[in-house]
Amino acid sequence: MDSAPPFDTAPLPAGAAFVDAFVIDVNGIPRGKRLAANAWAGAVRHGVAFSASALVLDARGVSQGPLGIGGADGNPDGTAMPVPGQLHPVPWSAQPTAQCLLSMRGQDGAPLWYDPREVLRQVVERCRADGLHPVLSCELEFYLVGADADGRPAPWRDAQAGLVRPAHGHLGLQYLEDHGRFLNALHAALCVQAMPADGMVAEYGPGQFEMTLSHGPDPVLAADRAVLQRRATQGVAASLGLRASFMAKPFARHAGSGLHVHVSLVDEAGANRFGAPGGEALLHAAVAGMQALHAESMALFAPSFSAYRRYRAGEFASLSSAWGHDNRSVAFRVPRGPPAARRIEHRVAAADASPHLVLAAVLAAVHHGVTQQLAPSPPAQGDADAQADPMLPRDVFAALRALEQSTILRRYLPDDFAAMFCALKRAEAADLLGEVQPIEHDFYL
Repeated sequence: MDSAPPFDTAPLPAGAAFVDAFVIDVNGIPRGKRLAANAWAGAVRHGVAFSASALVLDARGVSQGPLGIGGADGNPDGTAMPVPGQLHPVPWSAQPTAQCLLSMRGQDGAPLWYDPREVLRQVVERCRADGLHPVLSCELEFYLVGADADGRPAPWRDAQAGLVRPAHGHLGLQYLEDHGRFLNALHAALCVQAMPADGMVAEYGPGQFEMTLSHGPDPVLAADRAVLQRRATQGVAASLGLRASFMAKPFARHAGSGLHVHVSLVDEAGANRFGAPGGEALLHAAVAGMQALHAESMALFAPSFSAYRRYRAGEFASLSSAWGHDNRSVAFRVPRGPPAARRIEHRVAAADASPHLVLAAVLAAVHHGVTQQLAPSPPAQGDADAQADPMLPRDVFAALRALEQSTILRRYLPDDFAAMFCALKRAEAADLLGEVQPIEHDFYL
């Protein structure tokens, strides 16, 4: 982790003329500057100065000034320092460019309390202090997006080759082959950036794919890589004249896109505790913690209007707190596998959520369940879509209220974080609802 200097002093990749230097905001979006290569040495020594409120912009990059951050405080600069090991080439860029992830610090040199990387780091430290060592990986789903005859976003159609994915082409190898140029370029870019992918699949929606990164014992790095994977996916797509989207539900009649988290606990030697003798009880306690914090965490798992359109019966993403073995209709799935691979797949979060805040909520749930020795509900059998939990928020406003009123999750977050996040997302929602949507003309004009 990057809790203290020294910072990254690696030389720039050969030939790099620029460095994209950025932090990650509470939406999981990179925000920063493009520096000339000759400015990089100074950035390593002194950091990169830009507005500290960049961490709490809304999803469009607009300042909403939550709790006065970026407004009443005079919008001061922070100092963003390079994160060790995060300087890599940007192979999709038209210009010879490198990129480096930064960590924003305040005037006292300490990480800012509203930095989502810091929020996650503190939860991880709390887990480790109690002997819990998580191993994580993230699965992100996304769409290749084109346009219909009216110029509106639509699932990708390769006009030149005449290719269009049917609505039900899940796991079709030919679809991977059809889009091999893009997928191969993306895999190569991830390897160059030290993020090798374990695999890729064609998902349920037309032009929808999923790529899985390798698991590892550093949750902050796992979240960093999820954000950088999104950036690489969109960058590689754009370089090939395509557009990739991680919007939670871009098309009403097609499957939504999720951020699935695979989590297990290991001992100090790295052996999987869920697969060891007595590990089933530990796994059950972790699942019970996920159930206990599910409602309180929904604002972090599903921070947009789009995200709640994703929770529909029959799409393996429902508002249920059920868990089960080898069952994709539940929220918390225990996949089949050998003891060394024993894990929980947390299937709730949307693809547009902040990976750092999602992992913070997931690990808070694991810690709470294990330390309190909670017991889960009986495992679901068959299709759990019909087992909707009436206590779960059904829209973004209800989710924000649940976060504000939380009795457990807020103990794991910085004191003002829930209030800041809710203020930000309410202001973002107000701006969205203030615009007349095209479909309203069909209904009301």
